[in-house]
Amino acid sequence: MSTVQLQGEELRRAVKWISEERETDPKKKLSDLICEAGRKFDLSPLEEEFLIRCLLEKTA
Repeated sequence: MSTVQLQGEELRRAVKWISEERETDPKKKLSDLICEAGRKFDLSPLEEEFLIRCLLEKTA
């Protein structure tokens, strides 16, 4: 039986994971975490770009 993922669910999980990782180790570079989340949650390039725009540009 295959599992159906709601659209955007992996992106939400990635954001949550990034947040948890930042709490665990605030010195980790956000750009590295975004790249790792992209691989871990199988995000599309568009979803990774969204994270970059929302998270990196927000802190600049």
